[in-house]
Amino acid sequence: MGFTVLAINPGSTSTKCAIYRDTQEAWKKGVSHKSEDLARFRRLQDQLEYRSAAVREGVAGAGIPLSEISAVVGRGGLLKPLPGGVYEVNERMKADLIAEKYGRHASNLGALIADSLASELGIPAFIVDPVVVDELASVSRYSGIPEIPRRSIFHALNQKAIAKKAARSLGRQYSECSLVVAHMGGGTSIGIHVNGMVVDVNNALDGDGPFAIERAGTVPAGDWMRWVLAHQHDPQALQLMLTGRGGLVAYLGTNDFPSIAQAAEGAGAPEAAGALDGNLCDQLIRTLCYQVAKSISGLAAFTNGRLDAVVLTGGLAFSPRVVREISERVSFLGPVLAFPGENELEALALGAREVLLGETVARVYEG
Repeated sequence: MGFTVLAINPGSTSTKCAIYRDTQEAWKKGVSHKSEDLARFRRLQDQLEYRSAAVREGVAGAGIPLSEISAVVGRGGLLKPLPGGVYEVNERMKADLIAEKYGRHASNLGALIADSLASELGIPAFIVDPVVVDELASVSRYSGIPEIPRRSIFHALNQKAIAKKAARSLGRQYSECSLVVAHMGGGTSIGIHVNGMVVDVNNALDGDGPFAIERAGTVPAGDWMRWVLAHQHDPQALQLMLTGRGGLVAYLGTNDFPSIAQAAEGAGAPEAAGALDGNLCDQLIRTLCYQVAKSISGLAAFTNGRLDAVVLTGGLAFSPRVVREISERVSFLGPVLAFPGENELEALALGAREVLLGETVARVYEG
């Protein structure tokens, strides 16, 4: 029996949606929202009807009757820490998202939009592997300061989906594999997946781990503390230094990685006025790859160095240089597989499809 799933991924200034017939994408659209339109809404949840209407309008233009849709699935937002899997949207989940109990983020709207549309159609609404998936082993939780335990916040949706895809390419079940998955985009999260559980991963939300395009990465703690005390920045400005304006952006003033890579290719050539410093670009890409490789190698200690594969994904996995330089440093651990892109809408749709097929059971969010 075939199923048709509507997947919805709300971002800060857009709502991406797609319809999948079984495993095939039948339609996809990104709906942009003008900043002045969003400014009308005081609270995040006040955007619900506005964004839901935009999705309805987009689907109407797809030529696919709403009556064909079997389920609606939204991007999971900031909820309490929970195991990975598919969760049916319920009242407790909606209440926590509306109250922003665990934080404010545009992804909080994913479950709410999915539920709004699904209720009209009389079909189930789900979320899949939200960013707060927490499957850390006990040895991964201690930070060295009792009041500051390590937290699991990462690109769980894409990491889990790509890990399953990698396992299939190896002829294995995800639940049988040991994989290190590096998601490299504006931020980078690197997790070790052991028997279907992400037992250790850096907190990508706060910029922990290797530096990335827009993340500072783990900075020297003492120097950071003294710098903060000396400059007395407000908390929001400090957060932006770690996440948003750190990493390559801090050095180069741009998050345009293709331009950075192009400048690096011409390292040593005379620069045009205002052009990126090719030598600096080259060194930063080299360092980024080294830091990612170092994190991958460190996580392999969890399985005593025994891995089925290292998996590279996210936007930077489109870069041949990035894939090559990381692979050269970590290939001693096992085969290196690259699955470029974020694939979030596909991951949402396939997660919901597993429930519809009876291959997995939707979990209950208890708040």
